[in-house]
Order: sequence, then structure tokens, then C-alpha cells
Amino acid sequence: MNFHSRFKGSFFLASLLLMSSSITACGGGSGQKRQVSIDGAAVGFPISLAVAEEYQKVKSAAAVSVASSGTGGGFSKFCAGDIDIVGASRTIRDEELKKCGSKKIEFVEIPIALDGIAVIANKQNNFAKCLTIDELKKIWSAKSEGKVLNWKQVNSKFPDQKLKLYAPASDTGTFDYMTQAVTGKAKNGRTDYTPSHNQNLLVQGVAGDASALGYVGISYYIQNQEKLNLVAVENLKGKCEKPVPVDNVVKNIYTPLSRPLFIYVSKKSLDTKPSVKEFVEFYIENSWKWVDSVGYVALPDEAYVKVKRKFATGETGTKFKKAKPGEPITNFI
Repeated sequence: MNFHSRFKGSFFLASLLLMSSSITACGGGSGQKRQVSIDGAAVGFPISLAVAEEYQKVKSAAAVSVASSGTGGGFSKFCAGDIDIVGASRTIRDEELKKCGSKKIEFVEIPIALDGIAVIANKQNNFAKCLTIDELKKIWSAKSEGKVLNWKQVNSKFPDQKLKLYAPASDTGTFDYMTQAVTGKAKNGRTDYTPSHNQNLLVQGVAGDASALGYVGISYYIQNQEKLNLVAVENLKGKCEKPVPVDNVVKNIYTPLSRPLFIYVSKKSLDTKPSVKEFVEFYIENSWKWVDSVGYVALPDEAYVKVKRKFATGETGTKFKKAKPGEPITNFI
């Protein structure tokens, strides 16, 4: 199988991203016998939606519910036993592991794609071409709340201009990952910014505000790149890099703001609902077809092989909590 065949469907991407953040795709007739439920991150949601729609073309009796209430909201439902699969833009947290454990919810952790967090500025911004991790920390750390309000406070060479911030809401996986990457702690982010669970609204905010800075998943930048400036980030080797071209994400060049995206699958659902096992097998075998066309980055070929092997053995638990920025994804499958 050629895992990196590219489906370049810009209309397909646009139509998926404009859909409601909570969508149920269902077949008719005896579909309830095959019911599969997914909820979770907005980032990665288009992949699950595309897979579900295609699955129902080949399995006419299938009924797959795909929704997006955020990574935190998805894990809350998943660890309560309310859904079969959670989509996540970060690894599972310790408190979520504890909650799942209390309900005896075991899971299989499956990476499905890679994403680069895109740091975006207004088109009129001609000075923030590359930001260091220290500068990003100064901008986004909780210690900067109510204090770092001007671009000149970030870098003395920047203009004396108001700094307006836009970012995903604090209960999202994107917020957690970004905060962890730039401050060292997922709970160490400032909250005096304009938040949204809809990253298209963040794009609109940055595009309409000359003093703005924000961050979004790479797909939201790609779809709106003519409206924005993409800010480079100084990586762990001291080089200014961007998440575009996407090979920078695959090769761990765009660090530490590259990340894997996941689905977590309930072991109980796999054991008691044949439809869930069948759907996840289809997901693993076919999701690469839509990853690029919906704005994300396909896993290395070796990763897909290891994912299939891991799912076949039913290995449960998380390995990715130990992963550090820049480490190959294949080390943790």
C-alpha cells in the first residue's frame, strides 16, 4: 500500500471545515446494530468525519456518530463509558487516566496523523517573522497575564504596539499542547485572551486585527493562508522553521510545535461491539487517504505498519505520555 498517496481536494477540505462541530452520520434500516460513537477534538475531527462517511458507503447498515466537543469534553464522556472512541489532539492526562481507571475503562491508543500548531499574525505584521520559544513563553505564560500587553515587551526591537491574543479555549487539547510546549506545564497558560472552540473564528479574529497574534491547527492556516502571516518558530536546534512545507512536521524539524493526533478506543467496546472493531480496522487501513486533503500530515509509513500490529494485539494503555518534542513517533507505538 502506498500510504502517502495524496488526495488534493480543496473543495473537500472546505466543505468539511464548514460543517457543524457536532455531526451525526447515519445509515438507515438496521443501522443501530452497528452503532459507533466518536467525540473529541476539533483538530482531527475532519479525518474521523471523512472516514465515517466513506465507511458508510461500503457498510450501508452502519451508523457512526461523529461529534466534536473538544479533547477534554471527549475524554470526559469516554472515561464515563458514554462513547466508544475519543479523538484527541494531545495525550490522555493523569486525571483522565484516573477517571477511566475508576470506571474500569481500558483503551487502545492509536496515532492517526501529525499536526503542526501554526503561529499566526495579521497580514500587516511585518516584524514578527520568527519567534523564539522564550518569546512565546513570555507571551503565553500565566505569569504574563495582565502584564505582557505590548509587542515591545516581547522583543525590544518590536514596535510599541498593543498585543491582542487569540487562541483555542483552555479546555482544548491544542491549548494544552501549546502551553506545555512553550512553558513546560499544560496548566501554565494565561487566560486573558480571546478564546474559541471554533478555530475558524480565531482565524477571523487575527485576520481582522492588525495587532493580533494567535495559534491554530495547521489545517486552519492552510485553508486561510491568503489572509494571514505564518510566523516561524525557532526550533530546538536554533533554526527558524514553519510547519509548511509539511515535511517539516514529519521530519521533526518544526519542534516543539509538532504533535501526533490520536483516537483512543474503548477496549470494552472492542470486545462487546463487533461494529466498533470493524470500524477501527477500516479507520486504520484507510484514514491516510484523507489526512492530507483535510489539512493534516500523514504518519510515516513505518508508523502505519506498527499501528496495525498494535491494534491487532490489543495492546492497551498509553506510551505517548513519555514522548518529548522531537522524538520520532515510531518510538512510542
